[in-house]
Amino acid sequence: MFGEGLNIFNMLRIVVDITLVWYVFYKLIMLLRGTKAIQLLKGIFVVLFIYLISYLLNLQTVQVMIEQVIVWGPVAVIILFQPELRRALEQIGRGSFFSRNRRSEEEIFNQTIDAIVKSCTYMGKRRIGALITIESETNMGDYIETGIPIQGQLTHQLLTNIFVPNTPLHDGAVIINQNEIVAAACYLPLSESPFISKELGTRHRAAMGISEVSDALTIIVSEETGSISCTRNGELHRDIDQDKLVEILRDNLGSNFKKTPTPKNWNWRGRKK
Repeated sequence: MFGEGLNIFNMLRIVVDITLVWYVFYKLIMLLRGTKAIQLLKGIFVVLFIYLISYLLNLQTVQVMIEQVIVWGPVAVIILFQPELRRALEQIGRGSFFSRNRRSEEEIFNQTIDAIVKSCTYMGKRRIGALITIESETNMGDYIETGIPIQGQLTHQLLTNIFVPNTPLHDGAVIINQNEIVAAACYLPLSESPFISKELGTRHRAAMGISEVSDALTIIVSEETGSISCTRNGELHRDIDQDKLVEILRDNLGSNFKKTPTPKNWNWRGRKK
């Protein structure tokens, strides 16, 4: 009986040991992702693979050379990648190394909303026309291909600058996916609905058109009046203020960052039908 309990304890200890090692490696990879250090990591695997091949084929000269690389490699890594190592140690010191990604996702979510609201408010006050489509579950690839690739991080400065009049990208729609401006100067389908007010221009018709064929949320800034409007699922909501825009963005963009589909029984304002 005592032996069985000891065996279970040893198994649990091994599972915890492996889990901790896996978690640390996972966090290190997430930390290095997007930096030049990730290329180093790939290079290390290539070197180890070559060393294994040379060992199996008994390539002694190659083995000696790679052994020297392995011996002196850690010193070279410390010298060449001081910034990345320092950043990792700083994160460990702040406790953020072992924190969950949910916090960072929430920060990105808030920054995305803040950038869109600031940009729309700025353009509205100066009557700069804008058409901003935010991709949701429906793929926007066909419409992205009609525009100019941007693939830049969303900031209110970049978003505003795109719509400055008499610039190459100001005419057409900007398509956003999460916190990335994917493309600008995109062509959207115009709505043929007879119920759209005659006083609304091409931007509003394009916003209604894309809302009829996708679940994307589209924001329009009127060049004539400076007013802000939104469309989704074939519905148009006109003359919204800054607080209402924040509410609409929070209600409709949460699923984009949580990677979960929006329930079908919810309307475009984020409330149940």
